[in-house]
Amino acid sequence: MVRQARAEITRDTVLSGAANVFLRLGYANASLSEIISQSQVTKGALYFHFGSKEELARAVIDEGNARLTAACQQFNDGRIPALEAAIGISYIVVDMSVTDPMVSAMMRLCHQIGDYSGTKGNVMAGWSVAFDALAAKAIKQGDIEQDADPNTIGSLVLEILTGVHMVAVATGTTDELPSRMERLWYYLLPSLVTAGKLDYFREFAARRVIRH
Repeated sequence: MVRQARAEITRDTVLSGAANVFLRLGYANASLSEIISQSQVTKGALYFHFGSKEELARAVIDEGNARLTAACQQFNDGRIPALEAAIGISYIVVDMSVTDPMVSAMMRLCHQIGDYSGTKGNVMAGWSVAFDALAAKAIKQGDIEQDADPNTIGSLVLEILTGVHMVAVATGTTDELPSRMERLWYYLLPSLVTAGKLDYFREFAARRVIRH
C-alpha cells in the first residue's frame, strides 16, 4: 500500500510538471527531459508511468477533463434549471482554464494535438452530449423556445465556449474571459429564451462575472 501511494504521488507530480511545461512551451516544443527537470523526478520514474510524450500529454488531458467535470458537478442537480446550469458551467470552464494549470493545459493540448482525445476517447464529444442534454431539458422546462432544436443549441453553446477560449489564448487576453463570456450570453440569450425571461437570464449571467 505504501509503495502504491508513493507511485501515485510520483505520477501526480509528473502530471503537474508536464502541465506546466506544455503550457510554457507548447506540445511541439516540450521535451521529456524538460518535464523531468520541472517535475524533479528521475527518468526511470517518468518512464515507469508514461511511455512517451504523447502518452503523457493524453494523461494530462484526462486529468484536466476530470477536474473540470468534477467542478461542474455542482450544477448536476435536478433543482437547478438547465439553462442556469449551462450558463454556470460556461463560467467554471473559463475560470478554470485560467486558474487551474491542468485544465488550461488540457484545453491547449486538445487544440495542439488536434484530435481532442485523452486516453479515454474524445473529450469534446462528451461535452457535446452534456450540452445537448441541458438544451433539451431547458426546452422542456420552458426556458428555451419550444421549436428550438436541442442539438443545435447544445452545439452552439459548446462552439462559443471553445471559441472564446481559443481567441483569448491566441491574443493573450485570458484575463478578459469572464467578461467576454457575459457579453456572449448577453447577445445569445435573446435568440434562445422564451418571452419575459430575457432580463432574468441576462442578470443571472452578469452575476456569474462577479463570482469569477
